[in-house]
Amino acid sequence: MKLNNEKDALLDVVNQKMNDLKDTLTLSIEFSPDEADLAGAFKEDALSVQDAEDSSIG
Repeated sequence: MKLNNEKDALLDVVNQKMNDLKDTLTLSIEFSPDEADLAGAFKEDALSVQDAEDSSIG
């Protein structure tokens, strides 16, 4: 696990990249795996099988 000051610095970089993307939608910015994780790129929010079955009409 990263030290708090390293994580804070990484979060500052991510926030700046996200602000740059918001200002220029066609801009292509690279994110490191840690930066992408902090930005929410790997957040799993898919339905579970049970949720999908519960929501089906039938």
